[in-house]
Amino acid sequence: MKEYLVEIFNRLSEKIDYLRNIEILFSVPTQLGHGDYSTNIAMILSKQLKRSPTSIANEIVQKLQYDSKIIDKVEIAPPGFLNFYFKSDFINNIIKTILNENSNYGKSEKYKNKKALVEFVSANPTGPLTVGHGRNAVVGDTVANMLETVGYNVDREYYFNNAGRQMRILADSVKLRYLEICGEKIDFPEDYYQGEYIKDIAQKIYDEKGKGLSTDKNLEYFQNIAETEIFTDIKNTLKNIGIEMDSFYNEYCLYENKAIENLLNTFKEKELSYEKDGALWFKLSQLGQEADKVIIKSTGEPTYRLPDIAYHVTKYQRGYELLVDLFGSDHNATYPDVVAGVKALGYDTTKLKVLIHQFVTIMEKGSVVKMSTRKANFITLDELINEVGADVVRYFFIMRSIHSHLNFDLELAKKHSDENPVFYIQYAHARICSILQMTKEQELNSSIEHLDLLTTESEQVLIKKLYKFSYEVLYSTENYEPHRIALYLEELAESFHKFYTECRVIGVEKDLSEARISLCIATRIVFRNGFKILGINAPERM
Repeated sequence: MKEYLVEIFNRLSEKIDYLRNIEILFSVPTQLGHGDYSTNIAMILSKQLKRSPTSIANEIVQKLQYDSKIIDKVEIAPPGFLNFYFKSDFINNIIKTILNENSNYGKSEKYKNKKALVEFVSANPTGPLTVGHGRNAVVGDTVANMLETVGYNVDREYYFNNAGRQMRILADSVKLRYLEICGEKIDFPEDYYQGEYIKDIAQKIYDEKGKGLSTDKNLEYFQNIAETEIFTDIKNTLKNIGIEMDSFYNEYCLYENKAIENLLNTFKEKELSYEKDGALWFKLSQLGQEADKVIIKSTGEPTYRLPDIAYHVTKYQRGYELLVDLFGSDHNATYPDVVAGVKALGYDTTKLKVLIHQFVTIMEKGSVVKMSTRKANFITLDELINEVGADVVRYFFIMRSIHSHLNFDLELAKKHSDENPVFYIQYAHARICSILQMTKEQELNSSIEHLDLLTTESEQVLIKKLYKFSYEVLYSTENYEPHRIALYLEELAESFHKFYTECRVIGVEKDLSEARISLCIATRIVFRNGFKILGINAPERM
């Protein structure tokens, strides 16, 4: 439909000068009675042409040429909208397209063979993944799925730091718990890692080594064991929620391959760094930022900026044409420093897309569940998955815009009713499967020979909703808005449930029944393709 409008307006621009070299946007009206597509081009041009929007709209309608077998009518609505109504026969052909394309319906080749890297989760191995990491994990994986759907070759990468103060605290936390098991009385610091997982790691060390390490002053062994155990747990958690990383990138590699050393030399050559108070500073004020920042502390330790800039340089060097970073809102004030550093090195930062998501609050019986990794009063992501299921966890984490704070309602997540949005959309799919099983038992088949019989309002609304899937996928992907896919599927479920209530598939005239079976199959295809993008299952029974 939209392509046809673009086509006829391109032809019209040859007759009307003021339509040349401008992009005319078409949108779906919010109210059903306002047509299938609408444009406000007459209102946009009104000031420039010094004419009323209605006058411009009338001229467009008078000179617009279209196939009456495709467009039923064009109406002008105050204060100058142009509303387009398509013929039902033309609309019904989308069913044929969906049936033909099947699992490919909704996919695009717009970005075919372009390489993209999506970096997400990137939690340091100091503890299990919590619900605080869950939104990042699910949104990152869904964005990767979306990019793949529009043609990108996508790599998923997890970046982590296994050095620094927090890792020393982790190692010491494990050692102190180990010494407790050995029988020593320990005054355990309040700011150390308190979780049961620390005790479990310490117990494993004791079971293997006995008291043999009780006098060892070196923390390296404790750190290595802790890191290995925690990372095994992290990978298992990601697997539980359907996420498989293509690569894990360790910050240590940046020192090992001299990327950090090379970066420091480049900053020095470009006169972008200087020494002050025993520390090394980065001239961010020269790069458009508010103030210069320390990149190496007086202790000799780097701040996050230095390895992060070096890490992003490797992304460019690996030939990616799109770099997506997903961070929590605590990075809102810090990532611009990294972007400025990358740009100063001559890299094209238009290829770099930083997505900032707001945090999650777990609600239980109307109260907030407070969480802290150090204090160990957190809910692990595994616990949440075990409580409500992976599909619910994934859906709840993406059903709201990443720019909005998310209240994760545990009571709602456990409900198997229409109140639970993931249950609502999955039930629509299961209902279709049930209908198709019954039609099979009745020896009824699908047919595209009589799609012209699908003329009721609920049938037309459902078909038009199916048609919009491809556009929704592309728009949502290009704007990095995975919640729009979730919202679309909820609207599709609503349209299908209404169709199911008002239109019998079995027990009507055979030609009509077979046409409606085709519509049901097309709807099931779109649900499955949408579910695949979101990473949730398409159950046939519920």
